Amino acid sequence: MKTKTAEIKAGNGTQVQQTERVKVLKTYKIFIGGQFPRTESGRYYSLALSNGDTVNVCLSSRKDFRNAVVAAREAQEKWAARAAMNRSQILYRIAEMLETRSAQFVAELTDMGQSAIQAKKEVEAAIDRMIYYAGWCDKYNQVFSSVNPVASSHFNFSSTEPMGVVGVIAPEKSALLGLVSVVAPVIASGNTCVVLASNSLPLCAITFAEVLATSDLPAGVVNILTGERKELSSHFSTHMDVNSLYLHTNDNQALIKADQETAMNLKRLRSDATEDWYNEKAASPYRILDFLEVKTTWHPIGI
Repeated sequence: MKTKTAEIKAGNGTQVQQTERVKVLKTYKIFIGGQFPRTESGRYYSLALSNGDTVNVCLSSRKDFRNAVVAAREAQEKWAARAAMNRSQILYRIAEMLETRSAQFVAELTDMGQSAIQAKKEVEAAIDRMIYYAGWCDKYNQVFSSVNPVASSHFNFSSTEPMGVVGVIAPEKSALLGLVSVVAPVIASGNTCVVLASNSLPLCAITFAEVLATSDLPAGVVNILTGERKELSSHFSTHMDVNSLYLHTNDNQALIKADQETAMNLKRLRSDATEDWYNEKAASPYRILDFLEVKTTWHPIGI
């Protein structure tokens, strides 16, 4: 146990030593392939909390990002091969564990400046959002697939399949609800992802990673990095083994740059500038469709 001592005066004027426990602050590491390594660069930044404490958060490097992409690629095929119902069960299990650890998330949100009422509202909305997408895992394919009319003697079917590895640059101003709202639709369909968490509000992202690590979610399906957007965003856009990029931004210049970089390697770019994550438009099955490919099959009739 870490302790500190302080001298105080007793009522009779004598000096008395009093021992107080020094709180052990949490180390916020990154999350790659189901593990919690420190960044390979050894860099970090200090984050001041509203309670007066200061915590250190990893500044991820390009090497960390590349390691995360490798982990995501290794996990993707097996995750996509899971039955849709099984993916639904796993997302629901994540929601259960979010519920169990809700007090910790509320505490971290208040440490980052929210009121207790706002924090409780956000945590509850994040849990409900995860359950929402858990419910869509075994339904989106029926909604977005079709049997197409054709003029020849064929059956023509269109069905969906996951894109692969998705880079996710998460909302900067929503510590938990925005993060869950952009990660859940990506993994619901069998994609895996590498996520860059909010730089100014990173605590819930790593605690969310701890939830994922102790749930039934296979290692590598979700990988979470912390660090600077300006340093890492181009790596998300240009890496050749990332199939798609989700970018949350209201910076038009950043969007133009991402559009140009993803065009160079034919990476699909999806972006939005949602600010109100409680709005019903922030939860939609079309967010799942954003990271699906549509495959069409022709089958001859009468042969």
